[in-house]
Order: sequence, then structure tokens, then C-alpha cells
Amino acid sequence: MRICEIYQSIQGEGKLTGVPSIFVRSSGCNLRCTWCDTPFASWEPEGDEMDVDAIVSAVAFYSGRHVVITGGEPMIWPDIGPLTHALRDRGYHITVETAGTIYRDVACDLASVSPKLSNSTPWDRDENGWAERHERLRLNLNVIRDFLSRHPFQLKFVVASPDDLDEIDDLLNQLGDVEPTNVLLMPEGVDANVLTDRAEWVSAVCMERGFRFCPRLHILMFGHVRGV
Repeated sequence: MRICEIYQSIQGEGKLTGVPSIFVRSSGCNLRCTWCDTPFASWEPEGDEMDVDAIVSAVAFYSGRHVVITGGEPMIWPDIGPLTHALRDRGYHITVETAGTIYRDVACDLASVSPKLSNSTPWDRDENGWAERHERLRLNLNVIRDFLSRHPFQLKFVVASPDDLDEIDDLLNQLGDVEPTNVLLMPEGVDANVLTDRAEWVSAVCMERGFRFCPRLHILMFGHVRGV
């Protein structure tokens, strides 16, 4: 797998917000979100090739027991399965973060599935034909259903405006019986002021519909920097 960083921090998103976690960030992605906050793992992927043993050894350097495998899109790598099973054998709690476009057999205590809404399509920066490719690939209902049926999960939606809610409702209707507390709405943005402004209406929607509000705690704590 190509890995651009491994570090320990506080989980800033989702059901495990606030839990000290070790992050394994793979590099490379089959999508190109216009607002991607980790371009070094997607638009301009960085990193080194590492085998499973080397990644596990790097994780073991830290004292935490929660591992978050993120990206980029970690599911593009065939070794994601062996990596998660190796970590499971060593007693780690494993979160896998994915856009839900590719499924592989993984050991996973929490599948953090983040289907990409139309607000993610990079029509404003269509480099090398990525806008049409992203739009074509960004939703795969069968893969999302596989994750939801096989693992404990959270459905995390990045929302930029109230217009996004109709898309979320449509997707949830197609997926069927999804408990509202497993649906997370996260304001889009990497600026604390923008996040605070959007939090007002996003949290109101969550209270109305029984969804979870998903802050970006690491942004509020540290700012938009790498390694946190």
C-alpha cells in the first residue's frame, strides 16, 4: 500500500469523536472531491510503498488501541484486507473510512461510509477529465449496502447547504431501513468560522430528524494542518 502518513491524534469526526486514535492514511483515490481536504492523498498523492508488516510496526510505535484507516480511499488497495486482519489479530479496534465505492473483505469494528453528494463533483476544476469520472463513480449503492449489512457503520454526509438534504433523503430511501442515529451530517469546510456558521443549520436539521451532528473537532482544536 502507498502510505502518506501514520500518526496519533484525537478522532475528530463521527461516533468516536474525542477518542485517541492512530491514523493510517493511505495515498491514492478513485474520486476527486472538489473540496477534498487531503489533496496530498488524492489530487496529488504523496507517500511511500509499505507492506503490511511495516505498517503494523509503525502503528505499534504508538500506545493507542484505536486505529483509523483512512485516505484517500483505502479500499483501492488489495492489501487493505490483510492489513485490517493483521491489526485485528493484535487486538486493535479498527475504523475504516471509505466513500463506499469499492468493497473488499476487511476486519472492521466501524465502517465510516461517506457517500459523496453532487456537491463534491469538481466541475470547477475539471483536471484530466476527473469531473465526469467522479460524477460517474461517486455513488455505488450495492457497495454501500455491503458495508451496511456486514459491519457496524456510520453514514457520514458532507453537507455544504440545505440543498444537499434532498439528495440525502433520496439515498436513504434507496438504502431502506437506516436508523437515524447512524446518519451523520458534517458541515463542509476547513475554516473554523465557516464550520461554526454552518453548524447552526446543520445541527437544527439533526435535532429535527434524529440524525447525529458531526463536528470536525480536530479542525476546531488544531486548525487545518497535517498530522492531527
